[in-house]
Amino acid sequence: MTIRVLALAVFLASPLSAYAAGCVSGAAVGGVAGHVAGHHGVLGAAAGCAVGHHEAHVQAKKAQAAQQAAPAPATAAQPH
Repeated sequence: MTIRVLALAVFLASPLSAYAAGCVSGAAVGGVAGHVAGHHGVLGAAAGCAVGHHEAHVQAKKAQAAQQAAPAPATAAQPH
């Protein structure tokens, strides 16, 4: 148990890449759900990581599309 907590602390302290967006939060939720569902915390964490990463990717694409769809602000001519 102590080794797992230590490994988790080292993982969370390490810099995360952009690819891992959503993975940590998804893994935390999935790990808890998997543990409660029948002591399958590792399997739940892996599935949660995949789902969290997918959701972060979808959210990023929506934000990018909204940014591109927004009209550019009109610049008024300034009197000199």
